Amino acid sequence: MFREVAATGGLDVQLVYYRGDSQCAASRWTGDTKHLTKIMTGLMCRAGHTQLRKVLAHAQKEAGLLKVGALIFIGDALEEDEDGLIPEARELGRLGTPAFMFQEGDDHEVEKVFREIARVTRGAYCRFDPGAARQLGELLKAVAVFVTGGMEALAARKDAGAIKLLGQMK
Repeated sequence: MFREVAATGGLDVQLVYYRGDSQCAASRWTGDTKHLTKIMTGLMCRAGHTQLRKVLAHAQKEAGLLKVGALIFIGDALEEDEDGLIPEARELGRLGTPAFMFQEGDDHEVEKVFREIARVTRGAYCRFDPGAARQLGELLKAVAVFVTGGMEALAARKDAGAIKLLGQMK
């Protein structure tokens, strides 16, 4: 995943993750893919509810401090109330940070909320198949191209990831 983002060059990434019922943490901003990979492989999953609202609030805080080109969220479940998430997403959109919501699986309620978050932030929603690392990699690379080169650079690409994003962002 991080290799796809690094392939565009000149892009710093911050990993935000949650686990259990209350832990939500963020790495430092870095362009070092080895560092990000080390963080990811060192994480252990813990059962608990989703904490997307905390992720959105964190992204708002960061966007208030510096230019955040995009929020990428990858998930398969959502236990939170849509009414609490959409205002947070709207504020993120007001700050100019589009949310790219990537869903693993086909839960229709999750899709509905993820699509609305993408819409109010001027981002995009895409679903990918479980275990489809290549498909997710294409989507991540397309977001990185958008962040570093804008809509024009994304439109110049002809791969599946760019086409999926462009179809929603125009």
